[in-house]
Amino acid sequence: MNQYKYIIAFLFFGLTTISCQPTSSSHQHEGDEHSHEEGGHDDHDDHEEEVHLSMLQFKSMEMQIGNIPEINIGEYVLTNGSLEVPPQNEASVTAVIGANVKKINVIEGEKVKKNQVLAYLNHPNLIKLQTDYVTKINQLKFLEEEYNRQKKLYEEKVGSGREYQKASSDFFSTKGEVKGLEAQLKMLHLNLNKIKKGEIYENVPVISPLNGYIKLVEVKTGQYVDPQKEMFEVINLDDIHVDLMVFEKDISKIQVGQEVLFTTEVNPKQKMKASVFNVGRSFEEGPKAIHLHADIDGDKNGLIPGTYCKGKIMINNVFTTALPEDALVREDNNMYFFTVEMEEDEYAFKPHKVITGEKDNGFVQVKFLEELNQNQKVALNNAYYLMAEMKKAEAEHHH
Repeated sequence: MNQYKYIIAFLFFGLTTISCQPTSSSHQHEGDEHSHEEGGHDDHDDHEEEVHLSMLQFKSMEMQIGNIPEINIGEYVLTNGSLEVPPQNEASVTAVIGANVKKINVIEGEKVKKNQVLAYLNHPNLIKLQTDYVTKINQLKFLEEEYNRQKKLYEEKVGSGREYQKASSDFFSTKGEVKGLEAQLKMLHLNLNKIKKGEIYENVPVISPLNGYIKLVEVKTGQYVDPQKEMFEVINLDDIHVDLMVFEKDISKIQVGQEVLFTTEVNPKQKMKASVFNVGRSFEEGPKAIHLHADIDGDKNGLIPGTYCKGKIMINNVFTTALPEDALVREDNNMYFFTVEMEEDEYAFKPHKVITGEKDNGFVQVKFLEELNQNQKVALNNAYYLMAEMKKAEAEHHH
């Protein structure tokens, strides 16, 4: 009877063992390949598996992929400042002459061209200025004829010197008045030829002196403005640049041509580059520092003068491969990053070990343990999540 028990137990153990083996030869073949790749043992710490994300998952996670970036991690000087434009790129528009605002054609932030009409002024004084000019022009014609007549008589010893002097005085003084009136009318951007023909302007234009944007509107319709009153501020952003402060201890390190890496308070995630083109020669107190100016590389759209910015001036250029901190994850005392491939309608992410170096401005210097294709795309964020998903898949596989 005991012999039958042993036989039954043996048969049960054998059936159980068989049921736990791979159910097909293909599975056995895959296991052999896996053993071969892993050096003959089952080592899951090397993370040879892949993580697959659908298009929807990729978008919902806001995944970022791209080529492996290079960054400058050489010696640098930290600095801060603001975005500015040179003085010649800003203009205050005044009334030139006391008058009332008849019409305003622009609003703050509007793009304008040089000589574009910003507003119209009117006032009795403007009309009087034009009529005075017409009157003086006509007087000048008569006085010029009288001057020439008296001059001829005087030179022929026929006329008196007194009459000649009077005609000369009247002619040249009136000529000066005409020139003065012409200068005023030109400042008002009025057509002198039309005024000479008797065409009087009721409304006088206020003109933009340069291309740019309306920074400020300081008047309203119907308001009386004095000659010195600022009506508009116009700013040209073509030459917007970075104005930075460098402390006394760092001045000897700074020179024209050095690269500046900076961000603005408006968009701190956008890293921009500039190049030093001017270094100040006088100190500002409290704290003791000098100004330097740097030309901005690339697109300047959206940059606003006065915006606070901070950055670093590169003293020695040392470029190296690097990845964002969010593209790296630590697992079992090793650092990993993920390469990415497109497979039909999915993204496949594969982990790779990497040696990390210095950190700088959100990036980490990396040295790869295997050679990568120059055009290889990598995950630039969410490495922690990708590793977690892979470990989750491994656990489900083992279970």
